[in-house]
Amino acid sequence: MANWPLSSAMRAALDQARIGALAGEVPVGAVVVRDGAVVAAAHNAPRGLSDPTAHAEVLAIRAAAHALGGERLDGCELWVTLEPCAMCAGAIAHARIARLYYAAPDPKGGAVEHGARVFAHDQCLHRPEIYAGMGEDEAAGLLRSFFAERR
Repeated sequence: MANWPLSSAMRAALDQARIGALAGEVPVGAVVVRDGAVVAAAHNAPRGLSDPTAHAEVLAIRAAAHALGGERLDGCELWVTLEPCAMCAGAIAHARIARLYYAAPDPKGGAVEHGARVFAHDQCLHRPEIYAGMGEDEAAGLLRSFFAERR
């Protein structure tokens, strides 16, 4: 993993993660970008929405699809602060996200470079380009702080 310089998109995702943490949610944030502009942003909200599928990635994808008027997000990038889980990786494939950028790896629940490795399966309908490590230290720090306060 490279510790890439932070882009404005990853900064926006980290801001979303902080907003989620203030709401008592696990601090994960995501933004969908098309042609350099953020079209949707979200943070984890399963507790607030009483919805186990309300992960930042899913909420951002839903909002982007609504904003752009279609279920296919061709040409879009997803920037997220934590390696997506299997559910979110499936949503990324179905949305046809062109590029996935994530900050921190998730050896416990991730499904891109860990666990299920969703995009590596022959059955995967679409595989985005994947870039990892941008903002890793900051994203991991948010998660560590969040969980340390709850122990």
